[in-house]
Amino acid sequence: MALGRRKEKQTELFLATAQVVKGPGHPFYSKLNQVLAAAGFDEFVETLCASAYKVGGRPGIPPGVYFRMLFVGYFEGIDSQRGIAWRCADSLALREFLGLSLTETSPVHASMTLIRQRLSEAVFDKVFVFVLSLLEKEGVLRGRTLGIDATTLEANAAMKSIVRKDNGADWKEYLRQLAKAEGIENPSDDDLRRLDRNRPDKKVSNQEWQSPTDPDSRIAKMKDGRTHLAYKAEHAVDLESQAIVAPLITHADRSDAQSAPLSLTVAEANLVLAGHSTKAAQLVMDKGYHDNGLLADCAARGMRTYVPERRQKTRRWTDKPAEQEAAFRANRRRVRTAKGRRLNRWRSERCERTFAHVCETGGGRRSWLRGLKNVSKYHTLKCAAYNLGLLLRTVWGFCKPRNAQGGAGGPFSAFCVLLAVVTCLASWNADQLIRLHLLTGMFLLLSLLAAYRTSQLTAAPKK
Repeated sequence: MALGRRKEKQTELFLATAQVVKGPGHPFYSKLNQVLAAAGFDEFVETLCASAYKVGGRPGIPPGVYFRMLFVGYFEGIDSQRGIAWRCADSLALREFLGLSLTETSPVHASMTLIRQRLSEAVFDKVFVFVLSLLEKEGVLRGRTLGIDATTLEANAAMKSIVRKDNGADWKEYLRQLAKAEGIENPSDDDLRRLDRNRPDKKVSNQEWQSPTDPDSRIAKMKDGRTHLAYKAEHAVDLESQAIVAPLITHADRSDAQSAPLSLTVAEANLVLAGHSTKAAQLVMDKGYHDNGLLADCAARGMRTYVPERRQKTRRWTDKPAEQEAAFRANRRRVRTAKGRRLNRWRSERCERTFAHVCETGGGRRSWLRGLKNVSKYHTLKCAAYNLGLLLRTVWGFCKPRNAQGGAGGPFSAFCVLLAVVTCLASWNADQLIRLHLLTGMFLLLSLLAAYRTSQLTAAPKK
């Protein structure tokens, strides 16, 4: 075979469609398109978004294409609209997933911004409920045991840009005022830094400071210990199916006991809208949610709580309603049972897993949008994409596109296992014929497992 050399080629003016080289596509996106088409997703979102568009004029980007691009952002782990638009324009498999022909241009990030601004927050919530109804139709949802947990999302704002709420002064102006109060006239930058470093009460609060670019963000401590302007993301999760039934974005300075009732109400409403008939009866949360008023509210709803209590030396019930004491003592008895310990293990594993998928591998830990509504819209669609990934993995056996399944990961894993077996056999003092028989049997076993896995991927959905 001769050496091939790369040469500059002149682009042909006319090209037949049959001559165009097409990509092999991706099994995950192909199956996802089949699921969405069978459920009537495009017709649903077009009817849902019709009121946001005027009659007549140049046709805009179909809503089904826009929502699919947001799904791509989760599955590909892209956190910005620019990255999503570039990835969709670059990949033939994603263009096929979006339904774009070779002569059509993919939407740019500015078009995605205009569509997000045009659509209300209720539209994104209804798309989330639509995806949740797909889980209900396939029998994935259970809805009897819910777990609630929260995390922080970094906002698109910098701490060094915060200003005072009373007079709008930035940090340097605030230090100049402190220096003037200390009797320092015309302080230099070094004097300001020295004053800021040595003063004892060097703290900032959300009651006094805010971001001029994103007033909805709040000063909060992140999971890694750093202080940032952030939002709070709270998930209500069906612990048996691991589906997110209610995503909630709120201010980062809102306590867990304040946001949990709203998450619980939204979760119950979403389950009803998705067509689920079983009422939630058990609620599991961590010790940050332990509040007497919250426990009494859950008991009034008819829910059994499993919330570990915080350490406290003494408790006084003389100044509290009787129902709060009854709910507290009932919750304490349930937490100490074997079932309570099992449910709390489920919560720590399965609620945290949703944040790992949505925020870490799904590109949702850092928000490039500003405003509570915009962040909520974006996060809601990422949670809907998480539920779609759960549906395809649970019912049809398809993992997310970036997982090593059906590609090089399977043969590589089989090769590693075979190599380990050969290494073990080489250390034995057995006859070579016995080694050969054992090696052949192991190879046949791996082949049967690979064939069974392939048949599972192409099999009909499990009901």
